[in-house]
Amino acid sequence: MSEQNVFPAPERRILRRPDVEAKVGFKRAYLYQLVKAGKFPKPIPLGVRAVGWDSVEVDQWILDRIRDRV
Repeated sequence: MSEQNVFPAPERRILRRPDVEAKVGFKRAYLYQLVKAGKFPKPIPLGVRAVGWDSVEVDQWILDRIRDRV
């Protein structure tokens, strides 16, 4: 059974940092460490002091972690 059959097609939206933190369970400093190391999706600039993450990229990152554990 493939992942496409298990999960419905995701709705693409921009997640702000608190939403990403809640979704993956990491705080800001660690998220940015992972981004810098190339181990987490890069944020999307939204304004001078605002960024967000592509929800599909974050969901895929989570699925990749789940798949890699087995």
